[in-house]
Amino acid sequence: MNKRRVGPDNSPHSLIVVGMAKPKSTKKAHVLSSREAYRGPVFWVTTDDVLEPTGVRVRRDVVRHSGSVVVLALEDSTDDPRVLLERQYRHAAGRFLYELPAGRIDKGETELTAGKRELLEETGYSARKWKRILRFWASPGFVAEAMSIYLARDLVSGKAEPEDDEVIEIHLTPLKKAVAMVLNGGIQDAKTIAGVLWLQQQSGPGPHVRSKSLLA
Repeated sequence: MNKRRVGPDNSPHSLIVVGMAKPKSTKKAHVLSSREAYRGPVFWVTTDDVLEPTGVRVRRDVVRHSGSVVVLALEDSTDDPRVLLERQYRHAAGRFLYELPAGRIDKGETELTAGKRELLEETGYSARKWKRILRFWASPGFVAEAMSIYLARDLVSGKAEPEDDEVIEIHLTPLKKAVAMVLNGGIQDAKTIAGVLWLQQQSGPGPHVRSKSLLA
């Protein structure tokens, strides 16, 4: 096993890299073979024989997905901004969860188009101002799903049109309360935690969101 200690002082607090093979110069993996192991209406699974940039040859089972968009809808017309949260039952988690509106990007859609559609369908709200603020991988160990979060402001209420299997409660939650829910475990959904804490970082000393330039 190779062990390499990195740091100017060679101290125990320096970065330690442990691995079975020396890294190669290539930046991308070489897929030697790939077969579809499962396909459903939402995602599919491939089994890949991969030579990774580290020099390791390995089998990887990967959940494939078209990508998702998340909407951080903000009602900030007053000094006490509120975040639009949904509460719905999630069978995979075995519980009700508070989440930001989100959904799959359908074929032919852009992220923004999908975000506008999901917000309207799930909540009845539309927004006049949109800006992408974050992009991340949901669970890159085995899921090839990228997520983007869009900040949506200047909200207009309307009639929701959820799908037949969606039973969604809508909660306009003060930002301060949403942050507290993240910290005390009331919000356990990763994309929602990311969005709420990002928004908190944009806030000034008080509850009001600091800068309108976010949408510039």
